[in-house]
Amino acid sequence: MKDLDKIYTKKQQEIYRRCVNDDWFMLINHGAKRSGKTVLDNDLFLQELIRVREIASDLNIDRPMYILSGATLGTIQNNILNELTNKYGITFSFDKHNNFTLFGVYVIQAGHSTISHLDKIRGMTAFGAYINEGSLANEEVFDEIKSRCSGEGARIVVDTNPDHPEHWLLKDYIENEDDSIIDFSFQLDDNTFLSERYIRNIKASTPSGMFYDRNIKGMWVSGDGVVYADFNKDIHFINREEAGQLNLSSYFAGVDWGYQHYGSIIVIGTDGNGNYYMIEEHAKQHEEIDYWVEVAKGIKSRYGNINFYCDTARPEHVMRFRKERIRALNADKSVLSGIEEVARLIKNQRFFVVYDIAHRFREEIYKYIWDEKSGEPKKENDDVLDSIRYAIYTHLKYKIIKGKKR
Repeated sequence: MKDLDKIYTKKQQEIYRRCVNDDWFMLINHGAKRSGKTVLDNDLFLQELIRVREIASDLNIDRPMYILSGATLGTIQNNILNELTNKYGITFSFDKHNNFTLFGVYVIQAGHSTISHLDKIRGMTAFGAYINEGSLANEEVFDEIKSRCSGEGARIVVDTNPDHPEHWLLKDYIENEDDSIIDFSFQLDDNTFLSERYIRNIKASTPSGMFYDRNIKGMWVSGDGVVYADFNKDIHFINREEAGQLNLSSYFAGVDWGYQHYGSIIVIGTDGNGNYYMIEEHAKQHEEIDYWVEVAKGIKSRYGNINFYCDTARPEHVMRFRKERIRALNADKSVLSGIEEVARLIKNQRFFVVYDIAHRFREEIYKYIWDEKSGEPKKENDDVLDSIRYAIYTHLKYKIIKGKKR
């Protein structure tokens, strides 16, 4: 038991014993980020491959197949294979189909986030599956993976962060009273290997509301009330005089196309301390692309040839910007991930807005609210806020790709 204490938390040991001693068809470990669920599931994946090989040998099957699934092949590599290589020194040799053999089991790698991933697994007989990031799976693909697991003794391990409370994975599987499905919920505090300092800091910096409930407490919840609940007018607004004293070192812009609803271009400046300042806002209705070209040219004349992170909904507008020698880049429009990044900056008091120029922002910031049914914000009062999200989230992603620290 002392040896297990060195590798697994009490929570992980509880689940490990259940998996070894009981028969089950599906195990779902769900909950907070960094809570230890994926570490355990990666080890269970290896044990399942060994078990499958033993079953196949008894059945005289030379090449049993197993499904390893994630949102994309990239996430499988990052969340599972790289971790196993670093931990155990396992070397994976991929064939031309991006599959590999381990412990005598042929492992089929398959994405699950879109319906197009069905082709990779349709028609096969699998002796089990490991599904990473289960809540991101297309429901039809998830069901197909389950159906393919018809080999003798097949079992499915599912690893996931929580989503909204009406999600099919929660309703149809986790809350299902079928005895063949077992599930365990994780909170951040379950990971006793994390330092007290890390836990204290991550709790303090996680945005309030839905993100805290999901990422720290591991709860399947929707947002409630305003999206940016930590925004405080007494902290996050600055005046023109304060803005004039800033020592900003770089600039970038965000663009949300509009006509009936507001179109928006905002400019954000950064200092050397990791702070972000919205220093210009241009928001208008019923304007054609010529108007926005002139706005962008004016911004370029003031700040240089900066990046404009653009809404991809109007590719012809992006192309027009490029023809006008405006550095227009397609923004990453991931809604919840982008909102979380902006909300984290707000929570950490690293995002500020020049009050005097933020006419539309002041209208939107307290009216931008969650839709409790969908788990995402309502598509209202979001034009300037979308352009901010596009700009900050895409900018931060580019910085990470370049290996820079935030």
